[in-house]
Amino acid sequence: MTAPASPRVDILGVKVSAIDLGDAVRTIGDWIARRQRRYVCITGVHGVMECRRDPALRRIHNEAGLVTPDGMPLVWMARRLGFGRVRRVYGPDLMREVSRLSPQYGYRHFYFGGAPGLAERLRDVLCQTYPGLCVAGILSPPFRAVTQAEDDAMIDAINAARPDIVWVGLSTPKQERWMQAHRHLIEAPVLIGVGAAFDFLAGTKPQAPRWMQRGGLEWLFRLASEPRRLGGRYLRIVPGFLILAATQLLQRAPSKGLPAPQGTRTD
Repeated sequence: MTAPASPRVDILGVKVSAIDLGDAVRTIGDWIARRQRRYVCITGVHGVMECRRDPALRRIHNEAGLVTPDGMPLVWMARRLGFGRVRRVYGPDLMREVSRLSPQYGYRHFYFGGAPGLAERLRDVLCQTYPGLCVAGILSPPFRAVTQAEDDAMIDAINAARPDIVWVGLSTPKQERWMQAHRHLIEAPVLIGVGAAFDFLAGTKPQAPRWMQRGGLEWLFRLASEPRRLGGRYLRIVPGFLILAATQLLQRAPSKGLPAPQGTRTD
């Protein structure tokens, strides 16, 4: 069945897909079946605030096939703006669910990103968790600007593996820029930027408990886990987002009567 086009909700200038996990999985499957080249931005508050500062990055998000609501603040914003059926589409959950279904559909995966050894560990964990999962290739690019020759070689390696999905773990905003720049060069139908999902699923970094995720407190857990790396980021983006989100909600009345995608729940 062809996945219906997903409505979008404007959150501070970023057109976020008004979807749930099932919608995302169906849409990705449809792209693979049709061999349509698309990329997916897994976006939370950090991504939205980066887009506020960088119009080019905002354009990259708004041209994506999907911009999933990765954080609960975006889900709450979407609901307040009239999209009541939106559910969180968290990067690690999307990767788990697509991996779980892949043996049934024969999807081939490629893991691009992460520190040396991380993609191998991720492959080993997911292949053990989901027997029959086909990981066609892995590649960890250097943590520096690559030369044109190096970039060409990486493109050739990915295309030679013939994946259906390339999972990109380069962190925001690097992964979004990479996907947009390479979407016409990579032959795989789907590129998905999942950032820290490589570490979470490989078990190299802890994930917040589900109750913290559901309560929109994952940022606090991550801050406590990596205060030096994330302290400055959260000090800047959390208050800024709260002020801008409140301003948008005050300026816009909730939309009514917007159609929900077919075949999904509306509770």
